[in-house]
Amino acid sequence: MKIVAPISRVDEVAAMAAAGAGEIYCGIVPTDWTERFRSAGVNRRAFGNLTRYEELAEAVAIAAGHGSTVSLVMNAQHYADAQVEALLELAERFAGMGGHALIVGDIGLLARLGRQDLGIRLHASSLLACRNAGTAALLGELGACRVVLPRDLGLGEITAMAAALPQLEFEAFVLNDGCVFEEGNCHTIHLPGRLGGPICLDRYATEYTRVDGRTLSASEAEALAANDARHEEWLWYRFGCGFSVTANGLPFGPCGLCAVPALAEAGLAAVKIAGREGPLDRKLKSVEMVRATLDRLGARQGGAQVAAFAQGLRARQDLCATGYMCYYREVIERYRPDPLLAQAG
Repeated sequence: MKIVAPISRVDEVAAMAAAGAGEIYCGIVPTDWTERFRSAGVNRRAFGNLTRYEELAEAVAIAAGHGSTVSLVMNAQHYADAQVEALLELAERFAGMGGHALIVGDIGLLARLGRQDLGIRLHASSLLACRNAGTAALLGELGACRVVLPRDLGLGEITAMAAALPQLEFEAFVLNDGCVFEEGNCHTIHLPGRLGGPICLDRYATEYTRVDGRTLSASEAEALAANDARHEEWLWYRFGCGFSVTANGLPFGPCGLCAVPALAEAGLAAVKIAGREGPLDRKLKSVEMVRATLDRLGARQGGAQVAAFAQGLRARQDLCATGYMCYYREVIERYRPDPLLAQAG
């Protein structure tokens, strides 16, 4: 399986490829787009993008020199007609640079690109929320050769889908960003921290009342408070354990490293690291963690051995044991970490 990893600047490409990223993905918000549409909405992330076509061409060339490829994201959920025409021009330009693939999040745009003869691969973004073989088959008919699966699928669902459609490639998330809801069906915004952060952080003042107007009992108030506390704890894990790292820089947060053997057995083509806008060190450490896990698998270690290695990477098996960091919680049930092995991170 290839490691698919993000960059937001040209000077990150060589380091990411050298660390083991076989496929690199990025976004671009060129000046002519913002001048024409008064928007940064070329893709899902308003931040963490290249800004010049020359940078994009340079990224492709650097990656090729390191045996890697570059894919371009066009994964906003919706585009206006004029924006679609502009994206078709951008796609042709990127293909001419030697770009590897377009990661597409709008089904109409995917259909338009599928009818073009650009000589470039089309990957259906996780924003298209493909959860079954029928949807994946449709995306393939529209031109996609790979489907990036949403974060909330179970391993059984992934395995069944891949088995049903061997003509398609599948890619699954393995590290970093977690979506509180379902990204493909989310039409809210991801604000920067200084402006309040993502709306799903739920930083609101709330109070509870009974529909019959009676006063909450002490036990009811206690149960609601406990539920709120657990939800707040879950959000902390979902948002990278407070966006924290270990002493040696390994990132905490949503993770599927334990599931790498199962994903490989299912025949997946690639595993994806999220977080284009993150700092380079975080992205490099993420690639290194995935590469080290894949190396254990390549050395023919069994699922239990690989899981134990993955759970021990951050030396915080107690965090793994909660299951709150897991993309694929079935693996934790199968290979439950021992929280007593945890050390100070």
